[in-house]
Amino acid sequence: MIFQCFLLSQEEKAIKRGILPLLQRATLVQTFGQRNHVCLNEGSITIPPYAPPEKMQSHLIPPDTPRSIFVYFRGLFYDVNNDPEGGYYARGARASIWENFKNNPLFDISTDHPTTYYEDMQRAVFCLCPLGWAPWSPRLVEAVIFGCIPVIIADDIVLPFADAIPWEQIGVFVAEKDVPYLDTILTSIPVEVVLRKQRLLANPSMKQAMLFPQPAQSGDAFHQILNGLARKLPHDKRIFLKPGEKVLNWTAGPVGDLKPWFVVWLLLK
Repeated sequence: MIFQCFLLSQEEKAIKRGILPLLQRATLVQTFGQRNHVCLNEGSITIPPYAPPEKMQSHLIPPDTPRSIFVYFRGLFYDVNNDPEGGYYARGARASIWENFKNNPLFDISTDHPTTYYEDMQRAVFCLCPLGWAPWSPRLVEAVIFGCIPVIIADDIVLPFADAIPWEQIGVFVAEKDVPYLDTILTSIPVEVVLRKQRLLANPSMKQAMLFPQPAQSGDAFHQILNGLARKLPHDKRIFLKPGEKVLNWTAGPVGDLKPWFVVWLLLK
């Protein structure tokens, strides 16, 4: 039932049947959530999708390479098999991007997926991250890793690890209805604001929080998940994150609190 609720082909059926009471009380760990979704609740923990750290590391280019691309996007604009007109797919946002900016020299957008995709993202100032059939895609992770300012176009998206990643400061949020004005919105951002976002994106801890390296490392996505789960356990108040802190002291609680961690660890390995 958990998986049916998030598989697009089964989602409507799952919602119609209703969510099991057990799942209504559960803490779901799932990729970028959707606000007010019937399958989710306020106790859910949103996480980034897996992006291979080694593969991305192998495509790094010199950090002083100029960012000569203003806006970059590679992906579908129309789902020709299921929604050829583009009005339903991505709620029309992707179709609007193509129709409005396919001939705009500031926009490097295409359905092609070149072998230089990762390198191109590192040469871009802004990377479009529009919704598709779901509010999220791995592009958001890739943009953060490669220092490309994510332009998030998904009105009801719930982003991961808000305590570790200041999304409002590193990204640009554009309402779906405002897609036709993307060029004006992005060219109107002051240079100093762009530079500030780029400096934040260059912070290694920002990138670390989005990745699942093997073995796990301090501050990575796995540890962010544990932080989220730890807040839900009955710990002494001293153990919860204090302002400015990023890592919980998981072993400072009563001995009786430690046993659930072994179960959580086994489930998440």
